[in-house]
This record gives sequence, structure tokens and C-alpha cells, in this order.
Amino acid sequence: MDFDFIIGHLNYWLFIVLMMTGLYIVIAKGNLVKKIVGLNIFQTAVFMFYISIGKVENGTAPIFPMDMNVDPSVAYSNPLPHVLILTAIVVGIATTSLGLALVVRIHEAFGTIEEDDLLKIERDMATREYELHGSAMGGRA
Repeated sequence: MDFDFIIGHLNYWLFIVLMMTGLYIVIAKGNLVKKIVGLNIFQTAVFMFYISIGKVENGTAPIFPMDMNVDPSVAYSNPLPHVLILTAIVVGIATTSLGLALVVRIHEAFGTIEEDDLLKIERDMATREYELHGSAMGGRA
């Protein structure tokens, strides 16, 4: 690989590293707060990707001149990816706050935010439910 190619596409390499880091955290970690952090890292990588592809080399802001005579030889940057990212940032903040609120509620109800502990608690609750109601129905659930 050419060194200029690697440096010239540095933003895409960083996007890949951030995305894979976020995906690893979501898959490998059992702590719910760490999973939310992993989702935020993944989301930041997607933001970076969209902003990177929205950049036009030697492009200018898409603002019409006062006399409304647009020069067709001028390259304009597309503002749409940047506008979409602003909306995505707001949605990301809302989903992060909702996720953290759910984690707080889960911790209040079960006393843990570790995925393995929550699964064990859920299995124990299902077993107790079966013992109470399954045996009362003659062994049929």
C-alpha cells in the first residue's frame, strides 16, 4: 500500500477503528453502562463517516450570491450530510439518556447492571414461577 493513500484516507481508517471498537464493546462487555458507551462510540464513528463523505475538495458553502448569478464552475459542498448529522446527534443524546435511565431503573429493581447476573435472576424468577403455578396445575404449565 502506498503511504500517501493511507494518510490521504486517514479519516476512513479512524472511522473503521472507532466502529470496530464500539462494536467490540457492545458485544464483549456485560455491563449495561459499558454497552451504552460502546453504542455511543459506534454512533460517533458513523457521524464521522457521514461528515467525511460530505466534504468536497475545494468546495465552498452553498450560498447564492446577492445578484443570483451562480457560476457553474464553482464547486459547492453538499450541506445535507451535515444537517442529517445534527439531527442524528439529537436522537443519539435522547437514546443515550433513555438507556441510562433504564439502567438506573434496572439497578433499582435488581441491584445489578451486569448482564450475567440479570440473566441468572431472570432464570431464578422463572423457576420459582413454574414451581408455584406449574405444580398447582398438576404439573402442566
